[in-house]
Formats: sequence, C-alpha cells, structure tokens
Amino acid sequence: MSTQKEVRQQAGTVEENELRLDREKAEQVVDALNTELANSYVLYHQLKKHHWVVEGSEFLPLHKFLEESYEHVEEGADVIAERAQALGGVPVSGPSNQEDRATVEFEGEDVYDVRTMFQNDLEMYGDIIESLRGSIELAENLGDYATAEILREILVTLEEDGHHFEHYLEDDTLTLEEATH
Repeated sequence: MSTQKEVRQQAGTVEENELRLDREKAEQVVDALNTELANSYVLYHQLKKHHWVVEGSEFLPLHKFLEESYEHVEEGADVIAERAQALGGVPVSGPSNQEDRATVEFEGEDVYDVRTMFQNDLEMYGDIIESLRGSIELAENLGDYATAEILREILVTLEEDGHHFEHYLEDDTLTLEEATH
C-alpha cells in the first residue's frame, strides 16, 4: 500500500490547462461538465437497476436494451470526466457527491412495472437532454468548441436511446392481452 499522502489537486478546483482555455472559462465549463457527469451516473444507476429487475414476456429484449442503454451512458460519462480533467478540473466521482451535484433524481429503490420504469427513464432522458443542450451552448459561448462537439456527440446518442424508450412506451404490441394477464 502506498504511503503517499499528498493531495495533488483538491476536488472542486480548476488548474491551468494545456488546452489554453482561459482558467475562468475553464472553471465554468468544468462546472457544467461535472453536472452532466453527475446526471449521467444517476441515469446509469437507474438503468442498471431496471436491467436487473425487468420481468415479463419481453424480458430478454428489454434486458439487453437496458444494458446497451446504460453502457452508452457510461461511455459518455467517461468522455465527460476525461474532458473535465483535460480542462484542469477534477471530475466529480463519489456517489454522494454525484447525487448532490445532479439536477436529476433517482427514482428510488422500489421496483415498478416496466411501463412505469420506462416512463421514469424517458423523463430523466428528457431532463438530461435539456441540460446537455444548455452546456453545449455555454461551451460555445465561452469559445470551447471542442467541449461543445464532445457533448453534441453524447447528445445524439442520448436522443437516440431516449427515442427508443419512447417507442417501447407506445401502445401497439404483438403481445396478446391474455399473455399479460
């Protein structure tokens, strides 16, 4: 075990960066990125929970869909965290700090029917999509076009996955009514 005790950078601080984005601008962008990172992990944990508890006649495709969805969220979160670090910041990483920092709320530990779970997921996707759009605009206004582009790529994936949740919530189905009662 290491005996090193020196803190190299305190959480919540932003140092000068090699990307030559002014420190004051970088502080604003890192703040927005940490909000997006926290939101991502709240969504990730909710999707993971739904992946674990989903049941019913469509279990397997829904189980796989949820897995793909939370993997997409985690991939985006990793990119966001790395960008915050590249700008001289410290990515928010502790579960309690992420929960405090997030602007979306985890639905809780209870298990709901599939439709309710997916409605909750779709609502969170919508909130995060709106937040991302605001962070993209902020980054562009501050001249951080690379962060804006990174967030745009994440936004496209989230919108596609959110749209798939919307499809699952439509009322048309091949499952016979008597199979669900």
